[in-house]
Amino acid sequence: MKVLLIGSGGREHALAWKLSQGASVDKIYCVPGNPGMAELAKCENVDLPTGDLEGLAHFAEQNGCQLTVVGPEAPLVAGIADVFESHNLAVFGPSKLAAQLEGSKSFSKELMAKYNIPTAFFKVCRTAAEAKTFINVKGAPIVVKADGLAAGKGVVVAMTKEEALAAVDMIMADKKFGAAGNTIVVEEFMPGEEASLLAFTDGRTVVPMIAAQDHKRVFDGDKGPNTGGMGAYAPAPVMTEELKYLALKTILEPTVKAMAAEGMPYKGCLYAGLMVKDKEVKVVEFNCRFGDPETQAVLPLLDGDLAEIMLSCSQGNLQPGMVKWKQGAAVSVVMASAGYPGDYEKGKEIKGLELVPATELAVVFHAGTAEKDGKIVTNGGRVLGATAVAEDIASAQAAAYEIVSKIKFEGAFCRKDIAWRALK
Repeated sequence: MKVLLIGSGGREHALAWKLSQGASVDKIYCVPGNPGMAELAKCENVDLPTGDLEGLAHFAEQNGCQLTVVGPEAPLVAGIADVFESHNLAVFGPSKLAAQLEGSKSFSKELMAKYNIPTAFFKVCRTAAEAKTFINVKGAPIVVKADGLAAGKGVVVAMTKEEALAAVDMIMADKKFGAAGNTIVVEEFMPGEEASLLAFTDGRTVVPMIAAQDHKRVFDGDKGPNTGGMGAYAPAPVMTEELKYLALKTILEPTVKAMAAEGMPYKGCLYAGLMVKDKEVKVVEFNCRFGDPETQAVLPLLDGDLAEIMLSCSQGNLQPGMVKWKQGAAVSVVMASAGYPGDYEKGKEIKGLELVPATELAVVFHAGTAEKDGKIVTNGGRVLGATAVAEDIASAQAAAYEIVSKIKFEGAFCRKDIAWRALK
């Protein structure tokens, strides 16, 4: 089959890499793709605007694409799945209405409250005054979230009341995240350990993937500002089989059932960011697509044809037996540009990539790269994901950092402790 893949980051490179291993896949058109994706045997980068949804559907029709896979959240929230389905094109990803699970924190929280899906106590606030009153009553620690999409950066975990009040001003008055901050959600702080549990779903059947854990803060020991994620590993030991089953029965399946009951059936990848404490799991947030960087650690352990699984989700005939997992563990370490997650320079030449040829056990996923004068250069804050698979987390971690040691670019930095919670 021919596949159209939308996106250009590390997650999309991981999706392309896994899709290209499937026997069912002949060709993958990556829009717009990146230099790492271009090197994959079955992949071809196509320079089309990802905001032109009708244009993308037309391209899929013209090129006989039997499946379209949408990497980032923005096209899903904009309604790309609806456009493709109106052209009778199979697409892996939720409809515009269903993508509100990520596109609107207030929608997501109110759905969970209505259907008794475990999450933090919260209040949806449409004015700064309303938010500040709630914060003054509740005190800190407390969490302040922009309602809309903010590229994973619209959440402030405030340890003091002053921090929380300043977050309200930053989001609602200073418009740090634009219109995404017109409404905010203020919620109780949940202690515990975070994990990410992604699942395939066709709108009825829900098949969880192996649990992962990403590292949001920029510096070792979980210090410094939040980023889009500095690395990830899988499986995450904090999500025992017992807790995973609990999450399936109290969170994933009830959410898919709730979305169907609301008249907006949910198909695609359902990503639950979870807080684990004692023998309980609660929802921190939902995302309507694969996680970044969790995908880079989860997909190397998938034992199956990803395109076939995704096609069955879009057609409503997902079978649990299609999804199998390899033994072992994977660790993915993000190499970032100096200054990230603040301002950073682009265009730094990357050396050493040829020293890590992609295999089943080691691969460098391109997240923010470009090609310039025949050289691969930096083109983003998160530049590369050095990913290794081994028999256990300690071995995979060592192998991932071995990959990091071979690659150089000016100002490159990474966390040195990815997977520390699993190993402590």
